[in-house]
Amino acid sequence: MDDVLVDIGEVSRRTGLAASALRFYERKGLIEAEGRNGLRRAYRPETLDRLALITCARDAGFTLSEIAEFLRARPSDARLRERLAAKEREVDARVSQLTRLRDSLRHAAVCEHDPLVECPEFKRAVGRVPAG
Repeated sequence: MDDVLVDIGEVSRRTGLAASALRFYERKGLIEAEGRNGLRRAYRPETLDRLALITCARDAGFTLSEIAEFLRARPSDARLRERLAAKEREVDARVSQLTRLRDSLRHAAVCEHDPLVECPEFKRAVGRVPAG
């Protein structure tokens, strides 16, 4: 069984997460060490997938407690499903905002209007990007 476990250092290297973050996630119940490699924690390979999900959810704005709840959820959890649908709408709005910002930057990168900030196209594009 030890030959299939992944050392904490390797998990850290593969995920870009500090070992301290992995230990913190363990304390929060998000992941679980399967054993030890000497004094170092070792994890099942599936932990890498779980950490990818956790990282993606954090990047989308989920709190660790929301992620923990999501990881424990069952299909019958209607309240959680409602929260997930609300979060999906938030993420979709953010994607739209970032798309508009990307388009504005794309235009600014090639615009030859002098000065750039007075370009009517740029002003229109920036005007479509909400503050914040």
